[in-house]
Amino acid sequence: MWLVFAILSSIFAALTSILAKVGIEGVDSNLATAIRTAVVLIMAWGMVFLTSAQNGIGQISQKSWTFLILSGLATGASWLCYYKALQMGEVSKVVPIDKLSVVITLFLAFIFLHEQFTSRSIIGCILIGAGTLLMVM
Repeated sequence: MWLVFAILSSIFAALTSILAKVGIEGVDSNLATAIRTAVVLIMAWGMVFLTSAQNGIGQISQKSWTFLILSGLATGASWLCYYKALQMGEVSKVVPIDKLSVVITLFLAFIFLHEQFTSRSIIGCILIGAGTLLMVM
């Protein structure tokens, strides 16, 4: 089932880029990010209440709160930078560079989470990096 959600995620991420590029025209990128974030916030809390997940708030550990907040700050910074880049550049160049996050994530997972690199993941990182360079040149 994770594969279905991962594929849907990639489809929605692609739509996000195209819809954002059209929607951001003539709008300050920070304002556009705030509007997008408000919509995501409403949608996320809607899902929490729809699935009755709000009952789990009290069981969240201090560590989880800390890392979820840090993750939220990183997401906000990413979205602000992404929208500014979309406003200034071409989607076909911004999106591949944004997707270098896959390579960066693998390196960070190796360093901080002690996940193992496999020959397949190393080759994949090299191909993603090379593909990104080809697309933005």
